[in-house]
Amino acid sequence: MTQRLPPSLAPLETALAALVHGLEPLVPIVLPLSEAAGCIAAATPLLAAHPRCDVAAADGWALCANDLVGASSYSPVALTGLPVWVEAGDAMPDGCDCVLDEDALDIDGPLAQVLAEGLPGQGVRRAGSDLAEDAPVAAAGHPVGSAALLLARVAGVDRLSVRRPRLQIVNVPGASAATHMIADVARAAGLDVSTHEAAARDAASIAAALDASTCDLAVTIGGSGVGRQDAAVTALARCGDLLAHGLALRPGRTAAVARMGQVPVVALPGSPDHALAAWLALVRPVIDLLSARRPRRPVTLQLARKIASQVGIAELALLVEEQGTWLPIATGDWPLRAVASADAWLLIPGSSEGFAAGMPVGAYLMRE
Repeated sequence: MTQRLPPSLAPLETALAALVHGLEPLVPIVLPLSEAAGCIAAATPLLAAHPRCDVAAADGWALCANDLVGASSYSPVALTGLPVWVEAGDAMPDGCDCVLDEDALDIDGPLAQVLAEGLPGQGVRRAGSDLAEDAPVAAAGHPVGSAALLLARVAGVDRLSVRRPRLQIVNVPGASAATHMIADVARAAGLDVSTHEAAARDAASIAAALDASTCDLAVTIGGSGVGRQDAAVTALARCGDLLAHGLALRPGRTAAVARMGQVPVVALPGSPDHALAAWLALVRPVIDLLSARRPRRPVTLQLARKIASQVGIAELALLVEEQGTWLPIATGDWPLRAVASADAWLLIPGSSEGFAAGMPVGAYLMRE
């Protein structure tokens, strides 16, 4: 049976512009490192150089390379005293610039002979080699990843300033699979996610589950169509200003956008593929704005085969990388197996008829 749609479809660009109108980036908050992962870095502290001084990179004897010129097992160099033994991470003694293995020395009581040459810096981690003086933990506007967390911990920083939008998800009964998927995607993007279950599919129950006072962004999942049991859009109209219902977007045509006061709200369809497509096209740009995220960089490759698209409808295509090209695996409706295997997605503007085979296109990675 063909799904009924709203009587008119709003262009994606129009709906998105209305959704983000007047929005500003959130005020940064300070979070422990364990909670900052995935969030977008705001102003980050400048780190002290690390290591602060030359340290041993290996266990061994700390020596001066200039004192060891010509040393070998056939022509050992005698030392005037016993050298200092250092463990990895120990500060290098004054006047020493290399670390030799234990068997590079022949020690007999108070006498020591060196059986190998050393090079300046051998077995040594130079001051500032890990972190330069005044290096930032993470670049503002970029996600806090595992590398940034490592630098922070090494430098003794235990908290970071980030932006983490609070997302409220309202699950309309019958859309649990899509709800779990969107919640997982949102948490991976660094959002503070709270999920609420509407008591029933009617407008009053959905409206009762929405609470704009506790979030920066809200989505409902399920019930966004025009079927007899679809009431999410009616609930949005009761709670705030309904901006558009029915978008010139495939997948995701039955999505709706609204505002509850200053809080943007998106009604996502209950089908997982349509919900994900509407999330990528509508919700992700809002998150990027609230987080003050730097523009994402698409990965540009040639298309392995053409993509045809209907003029007037913005379309999202799923792609996999194959032999250095983008191979389309789904357009229009997305089979779940395609969602699970896709490497990237591509937005085909409503003004385009598609892209020819061999054309370079910029696609966004599904898992950034």
